[in-house]
Amino acid sequence: MTKHDIRPIDKLQNPDELGFKALEPLDPDNIQDFDQLLQAMEKTAFSGRSLGEALNVLQEMVTDPDCLVVGTFSGAMTVAKMGKLLCKMIDEGWINVVISTGALMAHGFIESIGLKHYKYEKHRMNDQELFKMGFNRVYDTLEPEINFMRAEDIVHQVMQGIDKEEQLSSEILCRKIGRYLDENIPGPGILKSAYQQNTPVYIPAFTDSELALDIATHILRQQEKGPTLEPDTYPPFPFNPFLDLFSYTKKITESKKIGLFTIGGGVPRNWAQQVSPFLEIASQRLENLELPLRRFQYGVRICPEPVHWGGLSGCTYQEGVSWGKFTPREQGGKYAEIYSDATIAWPILIKGLQDRLAKKGQL
Repeated sequence: MTKHDIRPIDKLQNPDELGFKALEPLDPDNIQDFDQLLQAMEKTAFSGRSLGEALNVLQEMVTDPDCLVVGTFSGAMTVAKMGKLLCKMIDEGWINVVISTGALMAHGFIESIGLKHYKYEKHRMNDQELFKMGFNRVYDTLEPEINFMRAEDIVHQVMQGIDKEEQLSSEILCRKIGRYLDENIPGPGILKSAYQQNTPVYIPAFTDSELALDIATHILRQQEKGPTLEPDTYPPFPFNPFLDLFSYTKKITESKKIGLFTIGGGVPRNWAQQVSPFLEIASQRLENLELPLRRFQYGVRICPEPVHWGGLSGCTYQEGVSWGKFTPREQGGKYAEIYSDATIAWPILIKGLQDRLAKKGQL
């Protein structure tokens, strides 16, 4: 460095005169609810600031009367006891479409029929012994095998009530299970709330779930000469995943605006977002088909995975702009991305939204 590289004092700028926003210390004595907590966090730094900013985006998204809000969920959120958060979002109309992993819905289904998950204590529990006793470990929780057996009984009952010729998809099956819960099981449940609020639930990788394994077991039960895995003995099962794709796409095209609320990433996130390229592809390549193009205008994502790991879960909204999935911020897109464990950030965000909307008379 030479003397010429030193910044002259008379050239240094005053940040206040330039309109820079000053940070403020978080003072717990001035915080009375979660809304105030997140407003204070918005004026701090790092993931705390991101979470505070996310509440502003989420509030605008769920109160925009023209916006269809799509929620995508992955990770062990229901076995981690986050299921009522999703129920709350469905019941309040903060989410209008649910796209999920099958495992998340399966664990939530188990919870909704009154069964329990348990704490894994690594200092006194051994995985091999847990297996022998019928306890399946999910991170730091336990799912008893007897839960799956009870769930399979109910799925079997639901399947017995379905016409063998009826065309099925994950949305249709989730609705039928939700109706069963509504009519027969007291207490809250994700699929029950979805049924009551007419909120579609899509599970794009449906066979990757305990629910699908229960249905597969039902299919094997229907074989005339007894259960076998020989392919030419399978009874017909009219499951068509494209019914999900077209149903979801139709909902998107019928909406003026679309927003996205995402926990984690994976298949649910990508399946939800690919609707924009699908509409573009279909419009470009098919004659006599005019479809409105749609881009997500709002987005809130909670996911601990950074971009540099190279997986879809770390893909930013900015990257999605290049695919035509999101409206650029310069054109009105509003997004918030929180790098955090969802079991920490999600409850705080929802309580903040509850407090804010209640104070505004919107809850």
